[in-house]
Formats: sequence, C-alpha cells, structure tokens
Amino acid sequence: MESLLPNVEKIYILLKPIWQKKLGITDRAVSKWENGKSIPDASLMLDLCQLLEINVNELLTGEQIVMKDYKKIAEQNLIELRNQKEKADRRLLTTVKILATLSCISAVVLILMGTLLTKISQFLGIMVVILGTILIFVTAIYAVMIEHDAGYYECPNCKMRYIPTRKAVLLAPHYGTTRKMECPYCGKKGYHRKVFTK
Repeated sequence: MESLLPNVEKIYILLKPIWQKKLGITDRAVSKWENGKSIPDASLMLDLCQLLEINVNELLTGEQIVMKDYKKIAEQNLIELRNQKEKADRRLLTTVKILATLSCISAVVLILMGTLLTKISQFLGIMVVILGTILIFVTAIYAVMIEHDAGYYECPNCKMRYIPTRKAVLLAPHYGTTRKMECPYCGKKGYHRKVFTK
C-alpha cells in the first residue's frame, strides 16, 4: 500500500494543533496513513478531504487524479476497501474462534472446580458452577453476534449471498460457521456456509 496522503508537510501544518484536536486525530494515526499502514476512518475522510482540498479518491491514492482516470481509480479504491474489509472480517472471526475456545475451556475448568468444591462448601461450589455456565452462554452469544457481523451466508440452492437476521443466526442449528437457515431469496432451507465476499 502506498502513502495515502499526498502532502505530508501540508497535513502537519494544517492538522496540528487545531484540526488534529478537533477531529481527535493522533500523531500515530497520521504516521500510519503516511506510511500506508492504514487508512483514515471513514467518519474522518470527508472532513480531511475538505481540509486538504482534495477528493476521497485522491486521499486514498495519495496522488492528484486526472478526470479521465477518475472512474478507473475510484473502482480500484472500492475494490481495495472491500479487500481490506474482507481481511478484517477474516481476522475478526479467527480471533473470536480462538477467544471462544479459550473461554469454553475456562468455563469447563470452572464447572469441574465447582463440582469438586461442593465437597468443601456446597454454596461456593454451586456458585463456581453457575459462573462457568454463564461464561459458556455469554461467550457463545458473543461469538455468534461477531460471526453474524463478519461477511455473508451463501444459500446452497440458489447461491445467493445475504446477511440473515441475528435471531436466525443465533437459533440456527450449525456446525462451525455453516448454519441451517431459510434463504430469503429462494425460500428453501439448507446449510448456508459463511463467505466473506458478496
């Protein structure tokens, strides 16, 4: 990824101290943009463009765009943003899987400890078992909500990709991230697999 901002000196002059404080932008964030390690948050892009007197595509490419190349560069920027979202969704889902696994292991350990503690103190043992059970349910619900938000589901019948309701994802029988749901397009039930692109 190339440098995302066209004129480093202009940014420092304009953003510090007034705009940086007003927009809540840190030196570290600006440095990441300049080095091409990240892009400005979508909520900041229009304000930054107005400040720098450039358009969003120029902000993302780091160069001034000639009108004849505008459509091509705009499409490339959209593709790049979509690819970045897909990568972020994959990382998020992987992180949630790891955290859910660790949380479930912790919950099982708590439940086993609770059953052993009932021999010493019945009240304490029951409380630890309840804590372990709550941990499992909270982790499962959180993991399903993150799974819902990351990407789409693909119908095995019509191959359409869609985002189902959270309730449908939460209540659907599943294995891994493949869930048995009804397709909103063809109306058929089937095991819909998780995909990251539309």
